[in-house]
Amino acid sequence: MSAAEIYVHDAEPSAASSPLIVHVIRQFLPNRGGLEDVVANLARQTLDRGYRVRVVTLDSLFTARDKTLPHRETINGIDIVRIPWSGSTRYPIAPQVFRHLGDADLVHVHAIDFFFDALAWGRLLHRKPMVVTTHGGFFHTTKHAAIKKVWFRTITRVSAMAYDKVIGCSLSDLRQFSQIAPTHTIAIENGADIGKFADRASRTARRRIVTIGRFSVNKRLEKLIDAMAVLSARDPEWHLDIAGVESDLTRQDLMDQIDRLKLGDAVTVHIGADNQAIGRIIADASIFASASSYEGFGLVALEAMSAGLLPVLNNNAAYTTLAERHGEIVLADFSDTASAADAIETAHARLDAQGPAIRAALLADARAYSWDVVAERYVAVYDTIIGTRQKAG
Repeated sequence: MSAAEIYVHDAEPSAASSPLIVHVIRQFLPNRGGLEDVVANLARQTLDRGYRVRVVTLDSLFTARDKTLPHRETINGIDIVRIPWSGSTRYPIAPQVFRHLGDADLVHVHAIDFFFDALAWGRLLHRKPMVVTTHGGFFHTTKHAAIKKVWFRTITRVSAMAYDKVIGCSLSDLRQFSQIAPTHTIAIENGADIGKFADRASRTARRRIVTIGRFSVNKRLEKLIDAMAVLSARDPEWHLDIAGVESDLTRQDLMDQIDRLKLGDAVTVHIGADNQAIGRIIADASIFASASSYEGFGLVALEAMSAGLLPVLNNNAAYTTLAERHGEIVLADFSDTASAADAIETAHARLDAQGPAIRAALLADARAYSWDVVAERYVAVYDTIIGTRQKAG
């Protein structure tokens, strides 16, 4: 396919006077996950502020590649365009993205993948101002660490030069990307949908834990299940609910471990639960736990805080940063199973003794991450870049 063929512009809705932001992301609704939620919330916030919004994404979910989703759809007011792709889920190839940029006032790329590189190297084709939000880059696991470091300091460095702003969604991302794009990397930490599960957690201290998120290798759900084996042996009242969607790990992978450890009564796996169902799970729980080895920001922990769940988090860089800001968060080393179980029991004891005060602090801290606040920071970036481009034109 030639460059000219790639950049044949498909017919889009008639132009309006308000600026059009085109978000580009490899997976979006109906898929659920932290990245998808960030883009959905940002899109809705910018729609409310008078922008037009389009999301360009892949036409199938990584967990169901054989099922093609509609080419065009509107979900919650967001215009979604889906395009075919090939290759791996880590670096999906989808050159038709260029067809849907012709009327954009600004292109916002999410994550460091094919889209990030292709739109950078093809900027002479589309000539659109661009920003990228890093979402943790591609360092979520240590697999192929040496190759990743070389790629980051070569290909990623050159690609980053094409973006008007590189936006780190955490302070750790800011530090990482400032190494290769020091003049135009800024931080806008992710917002949290603090209304989704607001104040839903149990008002009495219960020995019930919930974890929420994609079943990815870096989430180390096996470590959390191992900790549950220790907790359950100490007190059979302990229960863990795992809610999320399949990814690198499947439900069967988790069930194999649960069955091997004889935890069938202590651990429940919920696949594809919607927000209402997750809200009901949270209502019976007191603790949120994550054994994740890497997080770009820790969005789900903030949503848990907004529900009144006390987070017990693995001591990775992002979670450590959150704990430094929010004193109620409990850090643990989930590579040490007994130590992690001790930390969870300590969290429960604190809730039992000081539940209302801890809950009030968690809810207050979560409010600082409201999307109303975060969206204003993004809009300021959009306005500056679009305004500068219009003046130059």
